[in-house]
Amino acid sequence: MRPDILNPLFTESTALKGVGAALAKPLERLGLLRAVDLAFHLPVSWIERQRVRRLSEAETGRMVGLVLTAHDYRASGTARAPFRVQASDEAGDPVNIVYFGKNSGWPRKLFPIGEPRFVSGRLDRFGDDLQIVHPDHVVELGEAGVIPDREPVYGLSEGITNGRMRELVHQAVARAPDLPEWIEPGLLARKGWPGWHEALNAAHEDPVARAARERLAYDEIFAGQLALMLLRASTRRRRGVPVVGDGSLRAQLKLPFEPTGAQRRVFGEIDGDMAQSVPMLRLLQGDVGSGKTLVAVMALLNAVEAGGQGAFLAPTEILARQHYASLQSMLAGLPVNVAILTGREKGKVREATLMGLADGSIHILVGTHAIFQQAVTYRNLALAIIDEQHRFGVSQRLMLTAKAERAPHLLVMTATPIPRTLRLTQHGDMDVSQLDEMPPGRQPIDTRVIADDRMEEIVAALGRHIGSGRQAYWVCPLVEQSEDGDEAAAEARAKILQARFGADLVGVVHGRMAGAEKDAVMEAFAAGRLKLLVATTVIEVGVDVPNATLMIIEAAERFGLAQLHQLRGRVGRGDQRSFCMLLHGPHLSETAKARLALMRDTNDGFRIAEEDLELRGAGEILGTRQSGDQRFRLATPEQIQDLLGAAHDDARLLMDRDGGLSSPRGEAARTCLYLFERDAAIALLASG
Repeated sequence: MRPDILNPLFTESTALKGVGAALAKPLERLGLLRAVDLAFHLPVSWIERQRVRRLSEAETGRMVGLVLTAHDYRASGTARAPFRVQASDEAGDPVNIVYFGKNSGWPRKLFPIGEPRFVSGRLDRFGDDLQIVHPDHVVELGEAGVIPDREPVYGLSEGITNGRMRELVHQAVARAPDLPEWIEPGLLARKGWPGWHEALNAAHEDPVARAARERLAYDEIFAGQLALMLLRASTRRRRGVPVVGDGSLRAQLKLPFEPTGAQRRVFGEIDGDMAQSVPMLRLLQGDVGSGKTLVAVMALLNAVEAGGQGAFLAPTEILARQHYASLQSMLAGLPVNVAILTGREKGKVREATLMGLADGSIHILVGTHAIFQQAVTYRNLALAIIDEQHRFGVSQRLMLTAKAERAPHLLVMTATPIPRTLRLTQHGDMDVSQLDEMPPGRQPIDTRVIADDRMEEIVAALGRHIGSGRQAYWVCPLVEQSEDGDEAAAEARAKILQARFGADLVGVVHGRMAGAEKDAVMEAFAAGRLKLLVATTVIEVGVDVPNATLMIIEAAERFGLAQLHQLRGRVGRGDQRSFCMLLHGPHLSETAKARLALMRDTNDGFRIAEEDLELRGAGEILGTRQSGDQRFRLATPEQIQDLLGAAHDDARLLMDRDGGLSSPRGEAARTCLYLFERDAAIALLASG
């Protein structure tokens, strides 16, 4: 139960004074549904207002406040043209006050002719004239003192002004109680941080309150670290079943190559974990092509040899079917029954799969989220594997592990190399294995960065590539403006390329296609009937076509580096030399140039991940933010890097030395968990 002291902060925004149906909509768009959301909605910048008596004293390009008197209106003939209020200061110097897209009745009401008003806004020069566009305050002289010289600027949505947002934030912060201190006293003293309540006030009132903002960021990071430690403690306390296979099935695997040293090391780590009665909780990081699938297969066979079942969870249907096909191929001739379960399996096929899982005749189940469903029960689930871990959250891991009477062993895998900072924030409850060695024969991919004004050359080179018997991918850009933008971009590009190379040679896949339709196109490409596949990022993971040796990524500057690396990893999967072309538009920022240069210069996913964190911070390191990520509202990526180590150590100190959540500091930390909504960890601890 949330402590009563926090209840005022967790009331709905609609309970605040002045919030009706009209104002509730922009607040909802911004995700500010409760008072606590508003209290944590920190200013994005600050207005420093220069008060002057005359325009001649004011600096152009900054916010000013002074008394102006309107003496004429200038309305243009068209609705889109600006409406101008011609005004002057006390010395008679002129200035235009400009409104765009406004009904002219509104500025006329604000500026009655001949009546002085205190006006605040940004003073700029337009040609020879001074102007203020859309002043932020226009009030009668008696109210001028109410307007502050320094004012926070908040993130807004259509339908709410900065002034109104400031009022609501002020109401929300006023609801914040004084809370007991959860930070270790020595750390608090060394950092010189204020108390929590003081920090929250200062963050909204003082643009230079660095210590206050740092304190709030630390609290959020600390709550995340403590929650992960509690989750780990809960998992470790659950009794699992030791799983020790006899090696009989693994000995029968006919591998086309010898496992790498890294694979052998990771096999040993996983076998050692599974032999314990404490359930395994291990993260396997491996770059594109490093051989994670073989590791997964060996772990699954270990479970089957010991009389258990394995579940293999993939984030998309395409990837689930790819894994299913890989497992069937690798396990051909072995007495191992592999089944698949996605949203597409219906009727008798689905019923047969559910029965086989329940009676134990199905040894390994591959699937998507469908394997979470309540109807899915296992006779003896010994091992659960989750692929592409960043697509799933902690709650989904728990749903899967709840499918067994005794907690199954859990292995999560990612081909997105995760820097240590992010690993601690998102996977701090796990042991980590790393495949840092490539199988022999895996060739580096030749990456080129090319301006898209050379499109005709690129298409001609693509034609020569296809003509030589090779295949290629063309990935279309992320388009954020509309929901179906990515799909529309792919369809449009496919039509252009089909006209050039023939509709029978060019296929297209995107996320809005039906599963069967997508699979048919993918199967045709894998079989070589299609020479070019135009796609969105649905091909980011798992697609394996050795004859595809060219990857073209359009508008590459719009993708996260990790995502570009994943996409590039779709080629170079055979013994032929492979190429990746990163096409970019004409206006590249310095950061975008650095990121594309990094892609050109290295194929090392771990180096890319670390440098991407330096270049852009943690917020977008995994590409588009995924549903399972821990989201930070107060902590910036830079603060996460700076403060994570201290938060991790402080949480560990609380758990190991200071009596955990049952001590006085622990009680305060419990409040911190509820404040930052990491309280699911407390429920886990209570349930054991």
